[in-house]
Order: sequence, then C-alpha cells, then structure tokens
Amino acid sequence: MKAVNNYLVVENIKVEPKKVAGLILTEEIDEDNRYIKANVISAGNLVEGIKDKDVVYYDKHAGHGVQYKDKLYQVIQSRDVVLID
Repeated sequence: MKAVNNYLVVENIKVEPKKVAGLILTEEIDEDNRYIKANVISAGNLVEGIKDKDVVYYDKHAGHGVQYKDKLYQVIQSRDVVLID
C-alpha cells in the first residue's frame, strides 16, 4: 500500500489510559484531546518533511478510514499533521 500526492497512510497508536490523582481516565473523558498519535505507514510523493515510520500527531477530525488486509488505517492529508515526534 502506497500513499500518493499529499496524502499519508497512518496507523493510530492506542494510548494507555491516563491516571489523574489515582483515577484512571477513560477514552470518553479524554474527548478534550484534539489530536491523535499515529505511525506513518506510507507518505505520498509530494509530502515534504514527513517520512515512513515517523510518529505524528494529527487532528482527530481529519481524513477517513481504509480497511486493508484486515487492518484499519487512516488516510490524511499532510496539512493535517501538527507535530512530528
């Protein structure tokens, strides 16, 4: 699977539940977090500054899901990336 143009194929990283004052916060409580952490599976040929295997944060409202070989990936545009880890 290869991304084209300004698109990235990413796989979301499951974040461990946070603990605050001994309480475990569930994903529903962490809805204020606007960004999702993901591994870059494939970067398109026009993407600059982001390469395969980078860890990025992108806006949770960006892109769409793609089912490929029984795995769910997200396809986003490079402009939706806000941070490279």
